[in-house]
Amino acid sequence: MRTVFSRPLFTAFLLLFLAASATVPIHNTLLAEQKKIILNHADTIEGSQEGEGYQSVIGNVEFQDGTMTLQCDRATSYEGEHKIVLSGNIVLTDNTFAIYGDSGIYFTDKQNGEINGNVRGRMLDNSLFGKSRRAVINKAKNEVWLYDDAIAWYKKQQQISGDIILIHFTESGNKQKQNIDEIEVHNNAFFASADTLSRSPIVYDQFSGKKMVIRIKEGKIIAGITLTGQAESLYHLYNEKRESSGINYSSGDTIRMFFVDGTLASVKVTGNVEGKQYPKSFRGNKKINLPKFIWRERENPFKTQKSLP
Repeated sequence: MRTVFSRPLFTAFLLLFLAASATVPIHNTLLAEQKKIILNHADTIEGSQEGEGYQSVIGNVEFQDGTMTLQCDRATSYEGEHKIVLSGNIVLTDNTFAIYGDSGIYFTDKQNGEINGNVRGRMLDNSLFGKSRRAVINKAKNEVWLYDDAIAWYKKQQQISGDIILIHFTESGNKQKQNIDEIEVHNNAFFASADTLSRSPIVYDQFSGKKMVIRIKEGKIIAGITLTGQAESLYHLYNEKRESSGINYSSGDTIRMFFVDGTLASVKVTGNVEGKQYPKSFRGNKKINLPKFIWRERENPFKTQKSLP
């Protein structure tokens, strides 16, 4: 048997039920489990008692799981499988980030979920933006995974791309929020950074490898980057007067980059090292760019204004 309630009718029914069961605490939830997921709003609620049972909510759906809020056009709960299937205009937010997509699944017993289709996300402080074809959110482990042509922009001037990007969070002083402390990129890892000392021509420091680990200091600035596996680097050199002195290309098994106050300070290459140095006349010459370099700022789904040519 299947029942359909409009929101006003459901509310009236719920109030009558509460009045008849005053000694039993009742919560407006999507799943009748010990760990409650609170339904904040839905235009229509459908229910069924067939099989294991399910309940669907439709239209302007919003429900809460701790600090996490889920919004969508439709959500269907499958109690036996501890999952909620989401569809249409999905928005998943907590106090730190927001992720958007077309469809997804949220597992209520594990506090993790998957979002598919036109996936894009951002830190609420606008420090990081990203997109991919699929995302996995693991709230219990403080992780967000971006899969398939994943790309992110950090502080607008640094671009991170690869097959998979893992963003790891740690608690800040305010336990209600979290900071990024590490970003991992797996397969076809690439890091490009606009050279802030050169505005004409615009040039980019470039680094690539099979795997990349980026350390973030206090959730604010990059402290170091390590690339492993067929690592390559192309970065611009300056003298003590901050005048251009050429461009360095290096390759090796491992490349480590060290930053001071968020600015690249030194680079160390180890294992099967090869390299060359170009004169400053090569600045802006696209022929010396690393093979996989493409500046993709125009793809940023949250880009509101042009920050770089």
